[in-house]
Amino acid sequence: MSKDVLCEIREELKDHVGETIKLKANRGRKKTFEKEGILENTYPSIFIIRVEENNYFQRLSFSYADVLTETVKLSFSTDKVASNS
Repeated sequence: MSKDVLCEIREELKDHVGETIKLKANRGRKKTFEKEGILENTYPSIFIIRVEENNYFQRLSFSYADVLTETVKLSFSTDKVASNS
């Protein structure tokens, strides 16, 4: 895994902070979930997505490596998918 690729993913996500984002996360053994939330912030190793469910907020954190390995797939309101390309 190249640091350059992870930095590219982080920079791409930085441009979308505050936007609505859809995510599909694979948690192993056929356990996947789909959520829609707001990309709240990016940090050196992780990014945070705020999701509202049943009138309470939940913050989910993922690493940039999750995006690189496609454990987490993201799509923005512009239908642009974050990937390593």
